[in-house]
Amino acid sequence: MTNRLFQTIIYQVQYAFADRKAGVIDENGTIIACTDISSIGEICDEQVLNIKSGSDPTILNGVTYKRIGARTRDDYVVFCTGTDQLSQSGVIILSVSLSQIKQLYDEKYDKISFIKNILTDNVMSFDIHSKARSLHLNVECPRVAFLIHLKNDEYVAHEVVSNMFPDKNKDFVVGMNETDVVLIKEVKEDITTKELHKIASSIVDTLSAEILTSVKIGIGSVVSNIIEINRSYKDACVALDVGKVFDNEQSIVNYNNLGIGRLIYQLPTKLCELFLKEIFKKGSIEMLDEETIITIQKFFENNLNVSEASRQLFVHRNTLVYRLDKIYKITGLDLRKFDDAIVFKVAMMVHRYLNSDTLNI
Repeated sequence: MTNRLFQTIIYQVQYAFADRKAGVIDENGTIIACTDISSIGEICDEQVLNIKSGSDPTILNGVTYKRIGARTRDDYVVFCTGTDQLSQSGVIILSVSLSQIKQLYDEKYDKISFIKNILTDNVMSFDIHSKARSLHLNVECPRVAFLIHLKNDEYVAHEVVSNMFPDKNKDFVVGMNETDVVLIKEVKEDITTKELHKIASSIVDTLSAEILTSVKIGIGSVVSNIIEINRSYKDACVALDVGKVFDNEQSIVNYNNLGIGRLIYQLPTKLCELFLKEIFKKGSIEMLDEETIITIQKFFENNLNVSEASRQLFVHRNTLVYRLDKIYKITGLDLRKFDDAIVFKVAMMVHRYLNSDTLNI
């Protein structure tokens, strides 16, 4: 990528060198960018590798050279044929320009790599602050992770999201794998859940429109220190997992709005199994057919209101009462009673969790 970047710059300034040949040599002595494209790939004299850094150009065999950077052998060298003032001024200007561009490019690349290493626990916590400062990153400011999950390959999505958030000093778009992209976004300290949801909605709408794919987003917790963005990312992962189990129709799930689903998700499997055995002493939840399950869900949606639930189910009130009595005979729980309804609601969620793919992830 750096080679292409250098070649682009060389192409733009080639007219300033008139008919002279100018270009860039890498640490192995190979020309990687040049005004004369046919010269790319040529190997230079061994003496070029020993050129020291400094303010003045070096002249060897009728060619003017200058090293980019402050090191001796592992930095690039720019060159221009000729030894006169034009050649010397040219390599000085070219070395300064390419040095600045390379620094900006490396800094951008290093920032993304650094952020990804934090997210994947590949950097020691005591190194994070010093590394962040060396990359000119704000250590203490509110940030939040948006985990964007797609059915298809994430490459195009990565480009789309990067274009949506162009401030590379504040917002970082990281490709985690084939289907997941993470946006680490700097936010206001007092940002609301509604505002976070609005940001996520804009991402879903844009990706759905531009690449025509199904998108789900998990929103992590807002954190105040760069060392904590790993926690925000993990919260976003939990949000997607919990949403997949308990509310799969939602495209956006916020970790801080998971409710009882988050509690169940964190319970040991054995404890969940014991809970179901304790609740359904008379019979298993599998004994309830699909029609009965739909009846229960609609009854809960209408706050245990028999009349309203029966109306939405398009059944007579007595039919709904009969079904509730049937549930009571099977499970021993009367859903018309608030306490029994709560227990049954939790039991259904636990059962759904135990039968989900989340346990296998």
